[in-house]
Amino acid sequence: MMRQDRLVVTGTDTDIGKTVFSAALADAMGALYWKPVQAGIEDGGDSQRIGELSFLSSDQILPERYRLKTPCSPDLAAEIDGISIDYDHLNPPNINGRMIIEGAGGALVPLTKDKVYADLFARWNFPVIIVASTRLGTINHSLLTIEALRNRNVTIHGIAFIGDELPHSEDAICRIGDVNHLGRLPYLTNLTRDNLRDAFRKNFEIDRFISKEEIS
Repeated sequence: MMRQDRLVVTGTDTDIGKTVFSAALADAMGALYWKPVQAGIEDGGDSQRIGELSFLSSDQILPERYRLKTPCSPDLAAEIDGISIDYDHLNPPNINGRMIIEGAGGALVPLTKDKVYADLFARWNFPVIIVASTRLGTINHSLLTIEALRNRNVTIHGIAFIGDELPHSEDAICRIGDVNHLGRLPYLTNLTRDNLRDAFRKNFEIDRFISKEEIS
């Protein structure tokens, strides 16, 4: 049975705003945040960024299972660091409460030599949110991500866009990919936790992310 209090956030590419969206969503839901593998810790990593961009307490930001120094795909970062990622034991913390789980880069980023993040999502059996930019190329990247997840029988909760409004691309992705349009977060020139919270509330409906069971 699929757990409805766990949502996984993946992206169509790296550096598209996935962590910013995760921070806003976790904040809006009052959820725990967990990133299984952090590759690249020179700037503190995404967990630190979540703390800066949300009103989550330190207890709500769970420690990563693996913290790797090199900013590249986890499989290569682990090899450089001399660490072996144990894929079979890479499970979310067994803690009650809503949880936002953020992957790294896109759905097909390698975790180990023969496993990618989409394989892990399929094993977890949690609904996945795809974060996509509205820049040029997003239709192709988004539809490929949708296909990769569906080929592994991953349930797609919907797609959230980041950037300027691009009606044709957003409509084409949702229509051809048969996915729910969850909303669009505009670029924020002055990115603060207050501005991010306000922007999320204006552009997303929280009941799109909370199951009927939780509401009742």
